[in-house]
Amino acid sequence: MSLDRYDKAILEALQNDGRISNVHLAQLVSLSESACLRRVRVLEETGIIDCYVALVSQAAVGLTGSVFVQIGLHREGESELAAFEEAVRNIPEVMECYLMTGEFDYLLRVVVSDMADFERLHRDSLTRLPGVARVNSSVSIRTVQKKTELPLN
Repeated sequence: MSLDRYDKAILEALQNDGRISNVHLAQLVSLSESACLRRVRVLEETGIIDCYVALVSQAAVGLTGSVFVQIGLHREGESELAAFEEAVRNIPEVMECYLMTGEFDYLLRVVVSDMADFERLHRDSLTRLPGVARVNSSVSIRTVQKKTELPLN
């Protein structure tokens, strides 16, 4: 689907405030309310708008630490990858998981309350994932930039 300037304006506004009313959104992007609502529905139906969420502050809920974990598997066969991916989805602290090229097979971003919490996660979950051969972790000192809005230029 090709996005025109109205679609991009709608997406930018919704990325900034997913709870904006259709009336306000229509005014913001200079469309009628019905045309704006039709466009939003098309963006949802085509999967361009994936979902609506509330972003919760990590610090406010006591998850002050972010750790980036590189995982290397013993083997990279399709069944090994599938088993790992299914298991990693069941670890609540894993916020993101990427299949990578390079020295390690996966990159995870996990959230923890402190280093003792990470030690527990490492010991009880990460090293017990199917096929894990190596685990390399890097602790984030602070977040310099974290975006939720995609550039639509």
